[in-house]
Amino acid sequence: MRRVVVVAFDGAQSLDITGPVEAFSIATRFFGAEYAIELVTPDGAPARCTSGLSLNADRSLREVRGAIDTLVIAGGAAAIDVAADERVVASIRDTARRSRRIASVCTGAFLLAEAGLLDGRRATTHWSECARLAERYPQIAVEPDPIYVRDGQVFTSAGVTAGMDLALALIEDDHGAEAALRTARALVLFVRRPGGQSQFSAQLTAAPARREPLRDVQAHIADHPGSDLSVRGLAARAYMSERNFARAFRAETGMTPAAYVEAARVERARRELETTDLSVQAVAARCGFGTVETMRRAFARRLGVNPAAYRARFAA
Repeated sequence: MRRVVVVAFDGAQSLDITGPVEAFSIATRFFGAEYAIELVTPDGAPARCTSGLSLNADRSLREVRGAIDTLVIAGGAAAIDVAADERVVASIRDTARRSRRIASVCTGAFLLAEAGLLDGRRATTHWSECARLAERYPQIAVEPDPIYVRDGQVFTSAGVTAGMDLALALIEDDHGAEAALRTARALVLFVRRPGGQSQFSAQLTAAPARREPLRDVQAHIADHPGSDLSVRGLAARAYMSERNFARAFRAETGMTPAAYVEAARVERARRELETTDLSVQAVAARCGFGTVETMRRAFARRLGVNPAAYRARFAA
């Protein structure tokens, strides 16, 4: 059995704990994986999560003995405060020495960072805390965009549901792509997202426009990625001059029209690659890229992978 020790605490995000645990559990119960899960807290008491759930611990962190396959540090609203407790940090540091690999979900990265386990490494955390992580620990190369980051045998993920993406990546490492994909389907996850995929869709990244013509433009972009989405065409749709439209769109959404259009087209192309058997050329044309090379460059910028590789790994 692969021993997985999950560290929780009062003020943890419950899904940071239960999401990965369910993935490991389903892989074990149904798909031939072999994970033995232990939940530990600093004092062995139940972890009272921010959702109001209390999760019973198997033991205290200090009582963990022996070799560990995977050490997972949960995140949550209290993670940064817990990282200020040197006794907890020392226990994590000691436990990590006996672990084959180490992972954090969300702001659990602050606990790994405080223990010195991310020094000189690439890492990520919840988008809202990336700047604080980088400022507090300049020795870490913080990457604010990816869903999860792997640096050797140290894994860090973005917030909340990204912990399930991370767990699926670990399952794939251990038992192969088929076991991970079957686990994702059992969890009714739409698809296993690659670590380099952005934490945000275009609609989440950009703010909703305040003015009705610009909101209509945003909806039109999402619904018609293959149409004329030039600044001229979009400005005409909003009944604005090109210059005024570009200025207003950026002011209200936080993105330039070109950046928003590219993000929306990548998002649609990603779904087409995942769920259809259209050729890459056909997807590029349908999603408004024109050429495969244009789509490849956009995928490289936003997902860190080319379209063919994305389909090979993540198509249902």
